[in-house]
Amino acid sequence: MQKKTKKHSYLKSPDLLPIHHEKKTIGVLGFFAMWVGMAILLATFDIGAAGIQEIPLSWVVLATLVGCIAIGGFISLIGDIGVEHGLAFPVYMRAPFGIVGTHIPSLTRAITASFWFGINTYFGATAINAIINTMVAGFDNWLLCYIVFALFQLINTASGIKWIERFADISAPLIVIFSLIIYQNLTGEINAQGENVWSWVSSPVTGGAAITAFMVVIFANMGYWATLGCDIPTISRHFKAPKYERNWFKRNKTTVIGSLIALPLTEAFMIMIGAAAFIVSGTSNPVTALQDTASGWMLAMLLLMIVLTQWSTNTAANILPAAAVFSNVFGPKVSNAISVFVVGIIGSVIQPWSVYEVLTQVLLIIGAILSSVSGILFADYYLLRKRRVNVPDLYKNKGQYQYSKGINVVGFISWAVGGVIATLFMTYSFIIGFVVAAGVYYVLAKYWYFNKYPQAEIKNPSDEEYLGITVGRDWTIENNEEANSTHEVV
Repeated sequence: MQKKTKKHSYLKSPDLLPIHHEKKTIGVLGFFAMWVGMAILLATFDIGAAGIQEIPLSWVVLATLVGCIAIGGFISLIGDIGVEHGLAFPVYMRAPFGIVGTHIPSLTRAITASFWFGINTYFGATAINAIINTMVAGFDNWLLCYIVFALFQLINTASGIKWIERFADISAPLIVIFSLIIYQNLTGEINAQGENVWSWVSSPVTGGAAITAFMVVIFANMGYWATLGCDIPTISRHFKAPKYERNWFKRNKTTVIGSLIALPLTEAFMIMIGAAAFIVSGTSNPVTALQDTASGWMLAMLLLMIVLTQWSTNTAANILPAAAVFSNVFGPKVSNAISVFVVGIIGSVIQPWSVYEVLTQVLLIIGAILSSVSGILFADYYLLRKRRVNVPDLYKNKGQYQYSKGINVVGFISWAVGGVIATLFMTYSFIIGFVVAAGVYYVLAKYWYFNKYPQAEIKNPSDEEYLGITVGRDWTIENNEEANSTHEVV
């Protein structure tokens, strides 16, 4: 019997068991602060710089707000999986992909997040190097800065979600203050040159070309957050929510306010900084632009904001979700802390500083492919299961999510179709991948696969049996694989 328990234990990694109500610690302000940090990364500045080459900044900002509100809506929808059932992304993925199949799309997301960790850490390390250089003349060792910066981020994440939130609470106000100073500094330089940041356009376009440029900015903002649109449950399972709350908006208040207010406002302002940096120095990289326009302690303070933003982005949007996936793959023998350092190793060995341009394009293509996963999650959770989930079977080797040798082929067919079509239309990749994959998955699962492999919550859509916090339930998974009753209402 002991050998049998060991065989199935990989599904029950302690770090991936459902989060209970009393252990959910992140509220509205906490997630709001996390978004302030997460929304600021090099790609955000790039959008601003690219946008003002064809249309005025006012239109770039408007497109950014539209795109961020749209993707924020998708993130909020998928986030209900974590809020309602306390489930992490790789665990719920066992439903649309199977208890074995979950590893392939989940690892795709985890490796992508690991690579982004490396890129953002490199970006932050260059800023740290510049800060030290302003204080210690002649210092120039970005690699040492990279190693130290990476270790601080990994230790912060390995300490738990509460420490991630605490860092966000501290860094968010500083980020807001520093970003205002950066923008004022850059626009002051622009005004001194006799230009206006709001009217400056490199090569203005009109008519249909202007509309296309506007749409490109919208979907660029959506595309950069397609990956988080998949694995937001890994974060949202820690969000506070009232028990017995039937109203979707009240139950998901934390996710909605963060994703529909904090994300759009922060990203729009960073777009403005990226645009201003491009006007000043011909590059969207604010580190370069700031070195051209500031000096001494002012430069050091402004560069510190860059460091804080990369730290915030990595801990919440990259390291935490990727570590959850590696915990799912390796099982209970590998703790979350060890998985966190696996993320750091993978993100560093590729040497992102050497392959930055190529790697960024590859990651954007992967992001387009992962947009299909968001569509599959939406169709599976809302359209087919109607938010009801047979959670205990997600942790069983021979439960309903075993499908054919642990693989739900419909998930992979839908992912392939949606992913391929999304990459053919990269500009609109998120929405196309989402809709196509969701449609294919719904039709194949409803009219074929789930007839072959019946799903208990679809055959009997009982609130009391298969809802979570809405009916006041904390899902509790028994250690005994053969236990008949694996959940309780608290």
